[in-house]
Amino acid sequence: MTSAEVGAVSAEPEAAPAVPWPAVSVVMVGMFMAILDSFIVVVAGPAIQADLGASVGQLQWILAGYQLSYAVFMITGGRLADLYGRKRIFVTGTAVFTLASLACAVAQNPETLIGARIAQGLGAALMVPQVFAVITLAVPEQARHRVFGTLGIVIGLATMSGQLVGGLLIGADLFGSDWRSVFWVNVPIGIVTIVCASKYVPESRAEGTRRLDLPGVVALSAALLLLTFPLIQGREAGWPWWTWACLAASVVAFALFGVLERGIGKRGGDPLLRLSLFSQRSFSLGIVLVLAVYALLTSYYLALSVSMQEGLGMSAFRAGLVYTPAAVTFFVFSKIAGRLVPKYGRRVLEVGAVVLATGYLTTAVVLLSGPRLTPLLVIPTLMLQSVGGGLLITPLLNTVLSRLAPETVGMASGALSTAQQVGGALGVAVIGAVFFNTFHPEEDGRVEAAGHAFAMSSLTTFVIAVLAAVLVFMLPKRPASAG
Repeated sequence: MTSAEVGAVSAEPEAAPAVPWPAVSVVMVGMFMAILDSFIVVVAGPAIQADLGASVGQLQWILAGYQLSYAVFMITGGRLADLYGRKRIFVTGTAVFTLASLACAVAQNPETLIGARIAQGLGAALMVPQVFAVITLAVPEQARHRVFGTLGIVIGLATMSGQLVGGLLIGADLFGSDWRSVFWVNVPIGIVTIVCASKYVPESRAEGTRRLDLPGVVALSAALLLLTFPLIQGREAGWPWWTWACLAASVVAFALFGVLERGIGKRGGDPLLRLSLFSQRSFSLGIVLVLAVYALLTSYYLALSVSMQEGLGMSAFRAGLVYTPAAVTFFVFSKIAGRLVPKYGRRVLEVGAVVLATGYLTTAVVLLSGPRLTPLLVIPTLMLQSVGGGLLITPLLNTVLSRLAPETVGMASGALSTAQQVGGALGVAVIGAVFFNTFHPEEDGRVEAAGHAFAMSSLTTFVIAVLAAVLVFMLPKRPASAG
């Protein structure tokens, strides 16, 4: 080879690192199913209640039981994967989720459906932490931002499309299955995911991990249960004394968990969650940021759904179509974020956070300025929110995880996934209270009441979005080095 040829070869751009897309795609399917099932059942609620004769309290548990077990066992799911292998626990979680979906689909009474939904949440808690772990460990660092960008799209679309997909399935009434189709659809997808995961997902575990921290599991599970249960049930119950007692007890349980974990760490054991993670600014700020962002997503779209269906009298399918332009916008700007983050870093998140907050404020200002609520009135402001959401949510996960050592990825991803669910429950409690306390259709008329309540919800969400923006500006500017 001549010197000219050598120079030509050396001048060629370095090839982009290979991404194991079969493995990544399989675990992302698990993430999509888990998030979708948090939202898809909202649309099916009235049909379930009518068919099974469920009481209002039982219907609440059908909706909330999934989120409760999902949140409570998430960190434990991540830690079990560190011990026994991330592929093994992902496949196990998918199998539990699929079998529980089958049980939901054939349930003949509310009690069976509630139990199956709790089992579904347990399966999701075993699946989801492995998604973050597989991406962080299997994907080269130079390509990780692109993969996390795709994951951000998956999360956003699952969040936004849940009610649309549910409306389509119920409206189609496949084989006369009515509401049961929202559970039947998980069965073939789950089986294919198990087969593909067994073939394509590599096995990995944390080196040096010896056994599960059972006292930590009990203490953390109790703390999360005491926190999330009143947040999920409190508004419907009218916030009785026991909800506040549970929240106070959760503080004590979290403190006990901290004492236990610190003691295990000092003795050289394997704590469920290494408290040293919180000494890293990227993680400690990031987990609060995840709480805030997912408080926005879950609660805001619930308020929008009620406004469209109960306020404007739209069907579940038509209400779902209102989300479509925003979902497309989110997809486009998620792809844009994936290209911009490697060059501009944290600035992309900063712009996204500011635009997201501006979108919520714009919605509130438009509705409070006098016009009656219509889909055409809010679709442009929803799209503005999605511009910010795409730029913020897509790179957020990689920003938080990028500074962590590989042996902490399992527990850290479990903590982040738990923060997503707790944030969702917190958002529903806060923004749900604002919406329903200002929604008075008997006094103001349904359309006017929905417009006012949605405006006040947008204003509350704007305040949370401003907090999220402040946290983004406090994140470390530079990602971890390749070393």
